Amino acid sequence: MDYISSKRKITLSTFALIFAVLHFLPFYILITTALKTKSDFSSKWVFPTEFSWSNFTEAWQVANLGNALLNTGIITFFAAILLIVIGSLAAYPLARRQTKLNRFMFMFFIAIMVVPPLAALVPLYQLVVNIGLMNTHEVAIFNNVASYLPLTIFLYAGFIRSTIPKSLEEAARIDGAGTFRIFFQIVFPLLKPVTASILIIACVYIWNDYQFAIFFLQDESVQTMTVALSRFFGENANNINLVAAAAIIATLPMAILFLLLQKHFVKGLAAGSVKG
Repeated sequence: MDYISSKRKITLSTFALIFAVLHFLPFYILITTALKTKSDFSSKWVFPTEFSWSNFTEAWQVANLGNALLNTGIITFFAAILLIVIGSLAAYPLARRQTKLNRFMFMFFIAIMVVPPLAALVPLYQLVVNIGLMNTHEVAIFNNVASYLPLTIFLYAGFIRSTIPKSLEEAARIDGAGTFRIFFQIVFPLLKPVTASILIIACVYIWNDYQFAIFFLQDESVQTMTVALSRFFGENANNINLVAAAAIIATLPMAILFLLLQKHFVKGLAAGSVKG
């Protein structure tokens, strides 16, 4: 059992409190800005005495946030489903069968993780135009799946190696179960912690994606939240109160997802990183 001295515990708690305050400050400024009226020019540190809830309704209507929220939700949901299914299926043989080909493929996926996604932007843009997928949900889904699949495979493979005992699979195989039945009925249900970690990491990045969305989703009917928020800034338009209100609306779905899955998040991420 680990024993932590009271002095060390107080020091760690103090550092944790300082980091928590530093992380909370941007949200405090965001909230105060979103709640202020347009005629309130007081400091951003001063909490408003009069709340302007109309900033939220105006931001929703001006930026067409309802449509943007639906588009972002569709892209995030289907990309997350594909990441979980494809990533877990690909990681299972890489974790269990240590052949030369599997070791090469695992290192190949790790190498892809260090390549900046924007490095492939020009040829990817030309490919998307040629196959007619511009301004479609599919192009955003496939782009995000390709971007985060290596990380997904890395986390699933590490979790399977370090956490799931081979004896469970060997016992099922003796009882006559095939590989797919072993994976879906025994292994996959045990991947819940790392699946929660992957869902949080991937969904947050996909939800906040701007670099690909601004190029491939130019039509207003398929624009995502980040692109919709960018419409508040321009040569003749810059309303910081509406931007702050819209940013809070855009943040809520991911905050709710994190609260629902936080129990498994740290456990899955730590276990998956033990044996990469």
